[in-house]
Amino acid sequence: MSDTGPRSTEPAKTAGYEILSLDDLDKVTHRGSGEVLRPLRRRLGFRPFGVNVWSADKAGDKLIPPHEEDSGHEELYVVVRGTAHFTVGDETFDAPAGALIHVKPGTFRVATAAEAATSILVAGAKEGEAFVPGGWEDVHVAFAFLDAGDAAAGRAVMQATDAPDEYLWGKHYNLACYEAMAGETDAAFEELRTAIELNRDEVMKLLPHDTDLDPLRGDPRFEELAP
Repeated sequence: MSDTGPRSTEPAKTAGYEILSLDDLDKVTHRGSGEVLRPLRRRLGFRPFGVNVWSADKAGDKLIPPHEEDSGHEELYVVVRGTAHFTVGDETFDAPAGALIHVKPGTFRVATAAEAATSILVAGAKEGEAFVPGGWEDVHVAFAFLDAGDAAAGRAVMQATDAPDEYLWGKHYNLACYEAMAGETDAAFEELRTAIELNRDEVMKLLPHDTDLDPLRGDPRFEELAP
């Protein structure tokens, strides 16, 4: 997961503060999608609001996945290196280093690299609410471990995820997906049953088209859970 190239600055930890470079952050490629997460919030244990970095090595690579932030999070995108090609709502534009793009929840956004070695820092949270990490960064990191052949390390990351109560079903659902992809069928069904008990409606929206669960399809237990 980590960048094995030379680092310009070693992280400096002291009592009360930490100094590090973007190049000190792990590079977590998300399952062949081309999206590379640099998990800054997780690296720092930062909890006041969500903050991470997305990077791309080559022009045309993905930076920000297409989404509308239906979680209600308001986001600020800061292009810190290179140039990003953004679509926000109905507008498409190039954003060079130093550009700041503020996007309200519910607005479509997506970005790719317009040049090599582009990085975007993203900060966000939901107005009026204390920020609680949703655990999606842990999912990225866990599957990167699985892709690298270390299923145990990825499983430990997933199990340690501190999900808010309203998304606890999602933690178990993601664990079901992880165990299915890891070939641990019994464990996958156990996690899937727990997710369904916690929030059947949301799980049933995902089951029909989630390819992570393909290893479970055809098993009689799957048909029992999703008749």
